[in-house]
Amino acid sequence: MTPVSKLLLAAFAIVALGAASPAGPHTAQVAIWPGAAPGGERATAREEVVERRKSPDALQDRIIRGVVTPTLVVFRPARPNGAAILMAPGGGYAWVVMDKEGYEAAELFAQHGVTVFVMSYRLPHEGWSAGPEVALQDSQRAMRLIRARAADFGVDARRLGVMGFSAGGHVAGELTLAWDKAVYPPIDAADAQSARPDFSVLMYPVATMKPPFAHAGSRRNLLGEAPTPERTVAYSLEDQARTDAPPTLIIHAADDLSVPVENALALFDALRAKKVPAELHVFEEGGHGFGLRFAVGKPVAAWPTITLNWLERKGLMSAPR
Repeated sequence: MTPVSKLLLAAFAIVALGAASPAGPHTAQVAIWPGAAPGGERATAREEVVERRKSPDALQDRIIRGVVTPTLVVFRPARPNGAAILMAPGGGYAWVVMDKEGYEAAELFAQHGVTVFVMSYRLPHEGWSAGPEVALQDSQRAMRLIRARAADFGVDARRLGVMGFSAGGHVAGELTLAWDKAVYPPIDAADAQSARPDFSVLMYPVATMKPPFAHAGSRRNLLGEAPTPERTVAYSLEDQARTDAPPTLIIHAADDLSVPVENALALFDALRAKKVPAELHVFEEGGHGFGLRFAVGKPVAAWPTITLNWLERKGLMSAPR
């Protein structure tokens, strides 16, 4: 059996067993902020976990609505190799998907020695004072906290990247391109750490906020009903590309009817223009939101293999010599 076949069988086994639980022997939960998250004086969020599956036999499919306490669920491998991923699930900036674009993928990468931190993040339309930068506050703080506690988590602070799915791809993309934007005042020693990811993996990302290729729900939840042209450009990832962005891998499906593949194409072109090491894989079939469970039997099922091979080629799966 080839390594690729073994990897895909492992991925499909995870899906068949259902979503990984955040209460397993190799997991822990860490609050991103030491107290209340900043800027919540007028926040309307009321945090709740909602199960969306229609029958007990279906795969677990939970979402978090109204995030108030951003949290990292830490998946620690049995044999850590020092690499780590801050993972941002999707949800259209309306909620945060837990299982399909979080715990399942985290469990898979943990099986390959990567420590994964699945992040719940606050949502911009719920009255937080930072507005569209509230998720960037959480992702910057999360990256700094992981680096500050790298020894505790058993990770190499020089091999810490970010991965995002769909709207979580926009969260990850903002961190990739605006890690040094001042979006909150430092609150403790952890904030002296850099928030720059060492690599970025963007899965069918929401990238542009410009019609006609913007994802309407994400755009509305992030920027409101009628954002100005200047605001639209300011939160379009392709317009934030910079020469010092980390190596970036983008994976998308050409038949994605929710987040058009033009999002990935525009971002890839913008990164290339800035001479950022970037790689793009566009699959003919896969649709949107495939994660692991909906990739089975489709060409996009190869995405975990592609990602692990890319990390290996970049020297991120083992300690530098």
